[in-house]
Amino acid sequence: MGTRSSEKFLLFDKDQPPCDLYRTERGGEVTYHGPGQLVMYPILNLRHFQMDLHWYLRTLEEVVIQALWNACGIEAVRIKGLTGVWVGTEKVAAIGVRVSRWVTYHGLALNVTTDLSPFKRIVPCGISSYSVGSLAEILKRRGHFQMFQRQSPIDDLLDLLHKQLLDEFSEVFGLNLSQVRCEDASIFSTGYIPFIGTTFREKGSVDVEVF
Repeated sequence: MGTRSSEKFLLFDKDQPPCDLYRTERGGEVTYHGPGQLVMYPILNLRHFQMDLHWYLRTLEEVVIQALWNACGIEAVRIKGLTGVWVGTEKVAAIGVRVSRWVTYHGLALNVTTDLSPFKRIVPCGISSYSVGSLAEILKRRGHFQMFQRQSPIDDLLDLLHKQLLDEFSEVFGLNLSQVRCEDASIFSTGYIPFIGTTFREKGSVDVEVF
């Protein structure tokens, strides 16, 4: 749930929730996070881009739109007046962000192989006029799911979209991305994590982190 999310969009007793329930500092209404989603959490200083929250939201949408087209041949769209990315009438990517002193927090969640049944217990993003979709289900209906067969269609689709989202983020925001080990990042402890250090192309180094 976002900072100002209304409990009227919860279709269950909040004292006995079917899954863990959290209120976060992002904007937007209630959503669900679970296995099969790809979550992108960019930490950007918008002073290095455009100090315009609407520009940032539309640019995050563009990252997803380009990723779906280039990875899967899926034509995704925006819907005027709403935030997120749709395939037809199905919302496949939700976006909720927070900005403090022009530094961004939170980000987007893309339903790749997500079990959609938990969404039936909420009104996702407070929007009742559209349904929620997953890329796996969309590809199955189109007869294209078996193109992802290196290990299993599910794993391959997640791997493909993970890489494509990073590629499109780099392209759309004009950044070079490089993965680093977490011991190189003082805020983490041990092991490997998907921490990405970024630099502007042809503009030197800036403090930008993408997880």
